[in-house]
Amino acid sequence: MALRESGEDYLETILILHDRTGYVRSIDVANELGYSKPSISRAMGILRENGFITVERDGQILLTETGRQKASEVYERHLLLTKFFHEILGVGMENAENDACHIEHDISVETFEKLRKFVDAHKK
Repeated sequence: MALRESGEDYLETILILHDRTGYVRSIDVANELGYSKPSISRAMGILRENGFITVERDGQILLTETGRQKASEVYERHLLLTKFFHEILGVGMENAENDACHIEHDISVETFEKLRKFVDAHKK
């Protein structure tokens, strides 16, 4: 199933929070994104139904293998785009982060791979 931008944002946030704290609940996602608990609950239900997450009895949210792979892909695009905008183009960090967050959902595989090669070559 293809995810919308918001679904990718939720998965990316779950990944980041899990890496940061080791434990993620719906309220943590709501607080991180600034969304209401009912909005997060609905989104978590959709992600669970589509096999991207599981929710434990204690409320802990875990990424499935599919969810982890998708979240990692989105986060990798986010990091590379932010780096490109900030370090190579000289865009301020806040704008680099915001722009990366929007573009990470729409960039083609081909363009992303070319950008990755460019950033890697620029480091040398």
